[in-house]
Amino acid sequence: MTLTEKILARAAGKAKVEAGDNVWVSADVLMTHDVCGPGTIGVFKREFGKTAKVWDKQRVVIIPDHYIFTADSKSNRNVDILRDFVREQGLPYFYDVIDNPDGNWVFDPSKGLLKKQYGSNYAGVCHTALPQKGHTRPGEILFGTDSHTCMAGAFNEFATGIGNTDAGFVMGTGKLLLKVPETMHFRLEGALQPGVMAKDIILHCIGEIGFDGATYRAMQFDGSGVASLSMDDRMTIANMAIEAGGKNGIFEFDAQTKAFVDYRCKLNGTKATYQPVERDANEKFVYDMVVDLSKLEPTVACHPDPGQRKKAKEMDVKLDRAYIGSCTGGKTSDFLEFARVLKGKRVMIDTFGVPATPEIVHDLQTARWGEKTVWQILVDAGVQMTENAGCAACLGGPVDTFGRMNTPMKCISATNRNFPGRMGHKESQVFLASPATVAASALTGKITDPREYWS
Repeated sequence: MTLTEKILARAAGKAKVEAGDNVWVSADVLMTHDVCGPGTIGVFKREFGKTAKVWDKQRVVIIPDHYIFTADSKSNRNVDILRDFVREQGLPYFYDVIDNPDGNWVFDPSKGLLKKQYGSNYAGVCHTALPQKGHTRPGEILFGTDSHTCMAGAFNEFATGIGNTDAGFVMGTGKLLLKVPETMHFRLEGALQPGVMAKDIILHCIGEIGFDGATYRAMQFDGSGVASLSMDDRMTIANMAIEAGGKNGIFEFDAQTKAFVDYRCKLNGTKATYQPVERDANEKFVYDMVVDLSKLEPTVACHPDPGQRKKAKEMDVKLDRAYIGSCTGGKTSDFLEFARVLKGKRVMIDTFGVPATPEIVHDLQTARWGEKTVWQILVDAGVQMTENAGCAACLGGPVDTFGRMNTPMKCISATNRNFPGRMGHKESQVFLASPATVAASALTGKITDPREYWS
């Protein structure tokens, strides 16, 4: 069996499953957020009763992160709906925007968009917060009401996005009927050259198979090259499995996985036991691809979908905006590579920086390169940095969302999706690239190969 098949078989209580089988699996964690949470709660109460209790309050994780730092009253209200439900259910894993459990969330636009407006429990973007807060474990089943839930596959688990109806059912029963997906195999060999990042790996793969090339399939990443990739790198790759239509992305378990998961579970006091899955000699794949990491170059996914691949060095596209952030491109390591290119220079176009979580904000504001923090280096380079960690303009949001494109423009972004209207105006164009490529492009005002700035 493949890695995905092994996890699904265990969760279904079966010795073996094959691609195409329909099986009932038990969920280990259900995650929802402010956009889909209210709908999921509505389905749960409609189907199980207004006084029903969730199947296991230790396994439900609620993370507001999408439409948070906006004056839009309905968006603010969604966070309050989550808080009311958490209070009713006695759920321990709710990462609220405010500290008062009986309060109401109201964003104050008079304070501006740059200074933080959240309390001590706020966790930021759900997919980055889940591993930081100790909710991702090898061998488990993670369902989330967000398509990029597949990011947690970096930790050797089956993680996939589901809709509100399915989530409402899981909330009440802890189970879900799934068809076992076929598995596509991506064997990574070698190591990345300077100036090339994990984002370039996944953009290359999607470019090879197309933005629908993995539809309802598992994308399994393994091979000797994985050892050279950090957990952040693996998260970037697994995150974008959905951008090829994938059901999930998954990596092998290794010492890096163990060290990360063990530390985060211990730090947060979450469940620390888990059973990773390892590869079989007789795996059946529907597709095989070998990726020589040493031969990859800075890559861009052009408008209007993530499969429109080009090499950065071959492009001559004038830009209006640059953006770094999101679960895919807003991690500490992403900002460090971004800052490495920008240090001592000045951007030519409007450039927005949105750390994924408050922990990352802290990292950037305390880590020092010489006399300056990394945060100050970015601000001095002309980057508009916000302390309000979250999804922000990655998915558009209300018109007052930080970094949102409210007029037609061209933006290079370290985010994960670039369909028309994704980051705001429906006539805008989004070019997906690595943080290094975004930084180099911000310096020139056009899509630029970051290796020109590498030292």
